[in-house]
Amino acid sequence: MSKKTLLVVVMLIAIMGTPREAVAQSEVVSMSLAQLFRTADEHNTSIKSFQSAIREAEAGIDVAKAERLPDVGASLSFSYLGGGRITDRNFTNGFGVHIPHYGNNLALTASMPIYTGGAIQSGINLSRLSADLARANATDNTQRVRMLLTGYYLQLHNLRNQERVFDENINLTETLISHTQKRQSEGVVLKNDITRYELQLENLRLGRTQVRNQAKIINHQLLTALGIDQDIEILPTEAFEGTENAEKAKETESFWQGEATQNAPALRQSQLGIEMSEEKVRLEKSARRPTVAVVAEEHLDGPITIEIPNLNKNMNYFFVGVGVKYNFGSLYKNNKKVRQAQLATQTAHDQHVALTESIENAVQAAYTDYLTSFTELETSQKSVELAQQNYDVVGNRYQNGLALVTDMVDAANQRLDAQLSLVNSRIKVLYNYYQLKYLTGTL
Repeated sequence: MSKKTLLVVVMLIAIMGTPREAVAQSEVVSMSLAQLFRTADEHNTSIKSFQSAIREAEAGIDVAKAERLPDVGASLSFSYLGGGRITDRNFTNGFGVHIPHYGNNLALTASMPIYTGGAIQSGINLSRLSADLARANATDNTQRVRMLLTGYYLQLHNLRNQERVFDENINLTETLISHTQKRQSEGVVLKNDITRYELQLENLRLGRTQVRNQAKIINHQLLTALGIDQDIEILPTEAFEGTENAEKAKETESFWQGEATQNAPALRQSQLGIEMSEEKVRLEKSARRPTVAVVAEEHLDGPITIEIPNLNKNMNYFFVGVGVKYNFGSLYKNNKKVRQAQLATQTAHDQHVALTESIENAVQAAYTDYLTSFTELETSQKSVELAQQNYDVVGNRYQNGLALVTDMVDAANQRLDAQLSLVNSRIKVLYNYYQLKYLTGTL
């Protein structure tokens, strides 16, 4: 066997001997919420599609402005002319007339609008408002994506904290089992006491497994929302953007209502809808005004058939002037369109008022939940403190033979529930804080 062949065999053995878990192990990446948002801005398909819509709407502004430019046209034709015939008015006494058979026509035309009743400007304004609406839609979509990511991120952080709680309780239970086994060898406790602890240990391990599996599910959903196909594991950092504000500074409700009034994307979208409806009213009114344009034409025609006998020559002429056009039908047709546009504007105003009230109610409810979550956090902290005290007391009594193992297990379960509740309460404060930022368009 050659050295090259031997090397290949060794490499194959090494690869086949590598544990599958090690090969498939995902990369762990620590990310803050701000980093998560930046990644979504670059990779999320929904965000990218709205950015494309903005570019499309901005291109529409240039299209609308192009209506101010002159229209220039050219036409060129060659023709075959048949023989002519002249008769009296009663079609008698006819005789043939020679006409040159080959004809040509060249025409250059140009016209530039100088007054359209405001139609061109209204078209430009509508295009600008459409671009603004596309940007408002993109902002609203970005806020939705960020809130979705925040929910996944906080769930992931919560599950990591729960896993840590289970790990601590598993370690403590294993220690208690070891101590109880020593006491059994001394004849102080029964085998049944160890069995109860072992059952408690299995339940804790099952809870930890369930938490880990749920974390895998949330991690996959988070990667999908980010638009990332890589097999990585997101590890939330301990420092949250805005955590200090969420846990310490409780802004007044009027502050959040003011933020919503200024920044809520839905209100911006609604306001732009009103402005677009008002602009459409002006556009419909412009149809009842005349249009004025500067026109110019250059012609080269041949032969000259308006003369008898005909002239087999080219005739060149041009003219420059001002053209005025007015559609009298607009006086009795467009008034209905104007009325329809005015009603659409009123509808947009009414919807804006209703939306403002809806957002105000949503912010008020979210702010109330935000304050309530602080009370729940304080209650959970006190519950953990009391549960720990109870666990210490029961543990001391159990060590002295004054409490049953069932009392010890119950105390451990109460402490576990209190610790998990505290983890949930801390995350709930953060979630309610970010919910307020989402509703006010400042996430």
